[in-house]
Amino acid sequence: MSIQQTTFQFPGQTGFYRGKVRDVYSFPNQLVMIASDRISAFDVVLPRPIPHKGQVLNQTAQFFLNATADVVPNWLLSVPDPNVSIGLRCDPYAVEMVVRGYLAGHAWRQYRDGHRILCGVSLPEGLRENDRLPQPIITPTTKAHEGHDEDISREEILRQGIVSEAEYVQLERFALALFERGTQMAAQRGLILVDTKYEFGNHEGQVYLIDEVHTPDSSRYFYADTYEANQQAGQQQKQLSKEFVREWLIANGFQGKTGQTIPDMSDEWISQIARRYIELYEMVTGQQFQPADDTSSAERIEQAVTKALTQQLPAKP
Repeated sequence: MSIQQTTFQFPGQTGFYRGKVRDVYSFPNQLVMIASDRISAFDVVLPRPIPHKGQVLNQTAQFFLNATADVVPNWLLSVPDPNVSIGLRCDPYAVEMVVRGYLAGHAWRQYRDGHRILCGVSLPEGLRENDRLPQPIITPTTKAHEGHDEDISREEILRQGIVSEAEYVQLERFALALFERGTQMAAQRGLILVDTKYEFGNHEGQVYLIDEVHTPDSSRYFYADTYEANQQAGQQQKQLSKEFVREWLIANGFQGKTGQTIPDMSDEWISQIARRYIELYEMVTGQQFQPADDTSSAERIEQAVTKALTQQLPAKP
């Protein structure tokens, strides 16, 4: 049974927020994030959940948070359930740091439509879809609680005082270092990390990586062995990401714009999305996916979280 949403009331809970995918329970110094099976595209939550998607996201994020903790400190304290992460409560910065190594997805659509400056970054002429960029670039977006995230430039972020210059320089440095580590890890698995987004927060004056990292919802991967041949032939890249869902929606007349209707999602299409998420997990982590018992997901999650909260969690250094 898929996890569409949760409505728990845990001891000591001080707040609750439902994001596009995660249900977030607040405590004085911690957050409990429950990864649901909801799926979003174009900043719209689609009507049908995807079996095991939340587990894939949570465990992929756990894998990469552990693997990058030496690069950037992160919020994660424990993972008491396949769908649950518990971590430090941080004050999030109101920007998402999108790092792009290749001209794909939103960046390509902007470039195709004639734009040569993206979020204040100049792009050279003559690029084709999925070409490698001269060097990774950062194209930030505002972080919207509702509606669409919006592209924004470094200069505008500083002009509006969204983030101080000193902190923004640190976020840039962390984002590029994470992208470099993610690129190296992807290469070891025969993959190319094409683009991804990072979110950061502040806890007691320290910048932490928060939320997820290098997951199928936040990242795009190409298969390395076919990349050059496909580019030379002008063919689409074989990829692991959520982009295939966006492409299906676009082909069926939906891009999240006012007045558009989300197309019906058949059982077979839902199953295909689930299979693609599991494939991505196994490819990027090198681990076999072990589906959690979903016969009583809500009870399983509630018990795991309650037990974890009653234990004395160690403070993050």
